[in-house]
Amino acid sequence: MIAYLDPLYRPPAEASSVILQVTYGCSYNECTFCSMYRTKGFHTRSLDELKKEIDILSKDTPSATKVFLADGDALVLETNILLELLKYLQKSFKSLRRVSLYATVQNIQNKTFEQLEQLRANKLSLIYIGIESGNDTILSKINKGVNSLQIIDALNKISDANIKISATVILGIAGVVYSSLHAKASANIVNKTTINYLSTLQLGLDDIIKEQFYKNFPEYIALNDYDILQEQRIFIENIEPSNKVIFRSNHASNALHLKGTLPKDKNRLINELDIANILKDEVIIPMKYRGF
Repeated sequence: MIAYLDPLYRPPAEASSVILQVTYGCSYNECTFCSMYRTKGFHTRSLDELKKEIDILSKDTPSATKVFLADGDALVLETNILLELLKYLQKSFKSLRRVSLYATVQNIQNKTFEQLEQLRANKLSLIYIGIESGNDTILSKINKGVNSLQIIDALNKISDANIKISATVILGIAGVVYSSLHAKASANIVNKTTINYLSTLQLGLDDIIKEQFYKNFPEYIALNDYDILQEQRIFIENIEPSNKVIFRSNHASNALHLKGTLPKDKNRLINELDIANILKDEVIIPMKYRGF
């Protein structure tokens, strides 16, 4: 039995994956909207410790095909350590098809293209990354630590290394004043990259971070659910991807669940949003059923 250090997060798509907690917390942990790892400090774990856990996990689930490396940004590890870890996972899980992890733009910037290629050759084939917004003003106000061009460069660096990307954009994070700019700029990120999976979730601020969020963003006025649907519409309307993008807004935070493939289903998704704005409370998911 593995004793994880809570809180432990993983993407919804990794529900059936083996979870290996290679770091604790987030090495950046300064985004004003995110409370995921505010209750624990960041540190990395030793290879010896991780190998012992892999031995236990591989005995418990010998036929596992997917492994997710937690916590917030496992890509912060030195490349030689990650490579040794990936090789040990392949040795331990004979049916292993995919290893995935969360990453920050900063972590990706610190890896060379050749290092990313090496990681991909050892089954690191999917990276989850939070775009949050494509608007530089908003990125600054939420203290993301990077700008839109850096996000685009990082995403293209990953895809050029043949690693798939699952990216998220946060609806409502720009507030009323910047809503349209946020939606259009975020769509521009998608258009200038080759994201494979794209999802949206709605902003939710825990009490632990509200003071810091509003201090950095004093003019912020929250959108209601119907404003959010309009922001979602502008976002989708402006997406013109060069590749097939699997789109979902089925995270538990969303007021309306959508799914489709862009650009093929673009008109249908917009139509569903228009219908939702007419039907309103008949289709909006009640707050008691939402969360993170």
